[in-house]
Amino acid sequence: MRLILMGPPGAGKGTQARFVAEHFGVPAISTGDIFRANVSQGTPLGVEAKRFMDAGEYVPDEVTNKMVRNRIDESDAEPGFLLDGYPRTLAQVEELDGMIAFTGHKLDAVVVLTVDPEELVQRLLQRAQTDGRTDDTEDVIRRRQEVYTEQTEPLIGVYRERGILVELDGMGEVDDVTQRIFDALDEIPQS
Repeated sequence: MRLILMGPPGAGKGTQARFVAEHFGVPAISTGDIFRANVSQGTPLGVEAKRFMDAGEYVPDEVTNKMVRNRIDESDAEPGFLLDGYPRTLAQVEELDGMIAFTGHKLDAVVVLTVDPEELVQRLLQRAQTDGRTDDTEDVIRRRQEVYTEQTEPLIGVYRERGILVELDGMGEVDDVTQRIFDALDEIPQS
C-alpha cells in the first residue's frame, strides 16, 4: 500500500500515521523525521537542509525530493509506505509521481483528515502547553492553518481528479478516526 496522509497542522496525522502504517505493514515516512535524521547524521543533504532550517526558511523542493527519494528507496519501503508531510507543493507531486512510476507501482490513496479550524487551534494550543512549545501562539497557529490551505488546496484537487482522494472526518476520539481510516482503505485494492 502506497499512501499519503494529509491534513492541516493539528489534524492528528502523526498519530494516525503510526496506526495506519502498522496496520498495512509499511513504514510511516515523515519529512520532519527525515530532515532530523539527515541533519543528525551529518549527511550532505542534511548539512544543506540545516542551512535553510537554521535560517527559518523552507527546505527547497530539490533537497526535500532527494531525501524522500532516498528514504522510499530503502528496503523496508519496498512493499509500500505512508507519507506524512510530503508532497506539499505541485512540483513535489510531480516528483513523487516519477519516483513511484520508476518502481512500477502507483499511489493507492491520499487520505485527507478534515477537522474544524477552531478545533485545530484548540488542539495546537493545548499541545503547545503540554509540550512546552512557546512558539505556538494562537496567531502563529492560525497563520500555519492559512498556509496549509493556500498550499494544499491545489494538491487535494489533483488527487481528487485522479480518483484516489479519501476525505475523512478527523474529529472525535483517536480510535474512532483510526477505524474510519481503516474502513475506507480496506475497500481500496492495493497495487
